[in-house]
This record gives sequence, C-alpha cells and structure tokens, in this order.
Amino acid sequence: MLRLAGLRASAGLAAAARVPAAPRPPGLSLRLLRAATVERPAAGEINSHECESVLSKDKVSGELEASTVDSLTDMPFAAVDIQDDCGITDVPQANSKRSKENEGIKNEPIKKRKKPSKDYQPNYFLSVPIINKKITAGIKVLQNTILQQDKRLAKAMVGDGSFHITLLVMQLLNEDEVNTGIDALLELKPFIEEILQGRHLTLPFQGVDTFRSQVGFVKLADGDHVNTLTEIAETAQRIFQEKGILAGESRSFKPHLTFMKLSKAPVLRKQGVKKIEPELYEQFINHRFGEEILYRVDLCSMLKKKQSNGYYHCEASIVVGKKPVGIQDLINEALQRERMELKSKVKQIKELLLKPETQAMIRKELFEGRVLNDGNHTSDADSSMTLL
Repeated sequence: MLRLAGLRASAGLAAAARVPAAPRPPGLSLRLLRAATVERPAAGEINSHECESVLSKDKVSGELEASTVDSLTDMPFAAVDIQDDCGITDVPQANSKRSKENEGIKNEPIKKRKKPSKDYQPNYFLSVPIINKKITAGIKVLQNTILQQDKRLAKAMVGDGSFHITLLVMQLLNEDEVNTGIDALLELKPFIEEILQGRHLTLPFQGVDTFRSQVGFVKLADGDHVNTLTEIAETAQRIFQEKGILAGESRSFKPHLTFMKLSKAPVLRKQGVKKIEPELYEQFINHRFGEEILYRVDLCSMLKKKQSNGYYHCEASIVVGKKPVGIQDLINEALQRERMELKSKVKQIKELLLKPETQAMIRKELFEGRVLNDGNHTSDADSSMTLL
C-alpha cells in the first residue's frame, strides 16, 4: 500500500509539472522543491537549495555592479583611455581607479618593508670637470645675461670652477667607505680605457634647457659620445655597487652641465621666483659653447669645503686620457696612489693595535718596564745608604 501511494504521489507531481502553474507567492517553488527532495544528494551532486542561493546572490551582485559602472561611466573622466599592467586598454577610469586602490591596499605592507628613500642621501659623486676656457667663458656670459634681466637670481648661479658633469652619485658615511670608494675609482680606470680603446672622448656642448624649470643646464649635444659616456657611467655604478657602496639614482642617466639651481636660494620662492622663465635664456637655445675632452674623473664630496679655485673637495682622481696641455694630472695621480698606499698601511697598523692580544702584549711590556725601573731605583737607593 505504501509503495502504491508513493507511486501515485510521484505521478501527481509529474502531472502538476506539465500543467501551467498559477502564480505562486515568492518562495513557494522553493518549498515544493524541498518537500519533494527528501534524500541528501549523493557524492558529486549539488544541493538544489545551495545552487539557487548562489545564483540569487550572483544575480544581485551583478545587477549592483552593473548599475554602479553605468552611473560612473556617465562622469567626464570615464572616457579616458588607460593601460594596466596586463596591456588592456580603453578601460573605464572608474574601474581602473578602483583596481589601483585595491592594488595599493594589497601592496601597502610591501611598501612599509622597503628601505625609505631618506636613508639614502648621496654625499659624494664622480665628476668630469669642465675646464675648457671657451665653455666656462660662454657660461659666464649666459649667467650675466640672465642676471641683467633678474638680479635676484645671483644666488642661484653655480660658482666659477664648479662646472662639471656628474657620472654617478653615492653615499659614503665614514673614512673606511671613502677609502673603498677610492679603491673603486682606481679599479674603474682600466674599464674606461677599454671602452675608449685609445680614442679621445670629445664632449660637445650646445644649447640650454631646464629640469622642470628649476635647474638650468647646458646640454650635451647628441651623438655617439653620449652612448660612450653612458656606458662609462653604467660601468662605474656596477663597480661601486660591487664594492658594497650605495650608488646610483632611480632616474636614467642624462649628462648635463648645470649653471644654475633655484634650490641654492630658497629665499627666491618667498620673493615670487618659482621657476626659470624660458625668456631668460632664449638667445642661448642653440648656442655652441665648445668641446671638452674627457681626461679625468674625480671622486668629490658634496659637503666638504670647496677648494680655493671653486672646485669641489676631491678625494681621488684618475686620468683616462691625455690632457691637452701639461702633465700635472699624471703627477697628481701618482701622488694619489702613494697616498692610498700609505693610508692602507696606516689602516693595517690601526687594526693591529686594536687586537686584544696586541694590547695585552703592550700592557705586559709597559708593566715589566715599570717594575724594572722601580727595581733600578731601589738598588740605587741602597747603594747610596751604604756609602753613607
């Protein structure tokens, strides 16, 4: 009887499914489905209630997201084209902004673990001095032309004798690191000579430009010499970094000859001078200043007192080419090598004196010497008493 009743009930349900159903209150179909399904799904099957719940949630979420995007795409910035890391273009700004915010939240702990940029403050640099009198005289004319238009900029001008090209900046915090930097500079010489292969590296300067209207500089003209100088700069960075020295910058190497910097005179901003106006140097836009031959690279300090000629304090130098006149720089390099050898010996002596066994030996000898002297004084005193 029970089996027959069950079959009749199943047949009734099947017939009801074939007949168009009248409108039911919300949730009634779900209750009927639960009533008809009395057994748990077998392994690998999906529970109908869970499936319906997931589909319902996905539908609501999709509707909300679609409405949000539709409303944001009506804003003015929505049509801006962008490109993400995957190379996808023409994405609405709204979605990209939300993605970048989410990405920033995910990456926030990583940023905190990175070494702060303020910990790396370069205080030394590799300099290519500019000594061609034609170039320096032309820069002085340029500076005077600017000052005739605005005398307030006098304090922003780079002084005589300081003109140079920066190859590399670095951080050297103590005498040992400075000595390591000198060693790296000396090691750099054969690499530069290999790059030059016996040729002179001529650096022609032409035209004037600025960095964000804050730093005025004479441009290095385009040509193969730029690639050669860039290769030298990259080689220098590699050698110094291999020595454990913090060196280099995040921005790419752009050789230039600075002649003025607004940062040298912060008071200018208070006086209303916020940028270097192009009109100040417009007549020098294509001016040919002259050529400099690379023959020397110096390790200079940014902070130590400058020399009497206006050039930076120089820790060491290497000669990488023939100077147009004289051999004084070759003599200076030879003296520099002797100085480095002497420094190395002094360093070894200091390290030897700091060893515990050395200090113990010194104390022992001093003590024994003192006892011996005291004994001699005592014997002399006894002899004197005997004579009396």
